Amino acid sequence: MKFLVDACAGHRLAQWLRSQDHDVVESRDRGPDPGDRALLQYAAEEGRVLVTMDKDFGRLVFLDKAQHCGLIRLPDVPVARRIGLIDQVLTRHAAGLAQRAIITVRGDRIRISHSE
Repeated sequence: MKFLVDACAGHRLAQWLRSQDHDVVESRDRGPDPGDRALLQYAAEEGRVLVTMDKDFGRLVFLDKAQHCGLIRLPDVPVARRIGLIDQVLTRHAAGLAQRAIITVRGDRIRISHSE
């Protein structure tokens, strides 16, 4: 699977995804933060699932109808739990991500949504 990892989600998470044989690009490697809309556009153009801690992407996808190739949102997930939760998401919901799902992880709850 292809991912674009937002800087706020962390380098360690990106490294772990690579160790699982995923194609991973980190937003921090592309220079200064281009803003949420541009980051989502980069991910969509490259066919990547965007992984972020930022809550604003939900607004862009659901209200503004921004194009995307899937989104994993981890608001308020501590660094120590991110890799374990992403592992669960990929194990249980990879098919949904392939269908452009928006997955939000809060605590131990995983919510799956789809935009139009």
